[in-house]
Amino acid sequence: MIQGFRCFSGESAAESAEPTRLPTILDGCDYKHWLVVMEAPQRYPLRDEIVCGYTRTLAMVLGSEEEAKKSIYSVSTKYYYAFGCKIAENLAHQIKSLPNVKWVLPDSYLCHGGNGYGGEPFVNGEVVPYDEKYHTDWLKDQNDDKSLNKIFSKKPRRKRKKKFSKDQEDA
Repeated sequence: MIQGFRCFSGESAAESAEPTRLPTILDGCDYKHWLVVMEAPQRYPLRDEIVCGYTRTLAMVLGSEEEAKKSIYSVSTKYYYAFGCKIAENLAHQIKSLPNVKWVLPDSYLCHGGNGYGGEPFVNGEVVPYDEKYHTDWLKDQNDDKSLNKIFSKKPRRKRKKKFSKDQEDA
């Protein structure tokens, strides 16, 4: 568990029965919008097949694929596998126990005061045509992390060979 934040995954039944809501740690986090992170799919399914899997997963909790399509507002099908949905908090707790669900996290706006949650927009039950622009923030963060790792990474230390003089060996 992250300090001051609780994600809904891999917790025991006792912990997950009535999770404690903690103060919001991110601007734009309202506990109505949720990011459902899924396990990576097997093989290399088509984008539409991945999105259908998201819809079927959410339908297990909402009762129908039509309701699931109304609830989903974004998907990610390339760099990570997740979908954003607007549902009641108690339903978010139910999703975490579904097959192939890795984490369920409160979603938050990418830009303070905005309403963009990131990922590929899902509008009227359909995912918009893919465009790399939907992942520019994520890609920038990944590149920034790689740069930081290069700057702050430790170089491996070489083992020093001890040199013994003739006098030390005789002693």
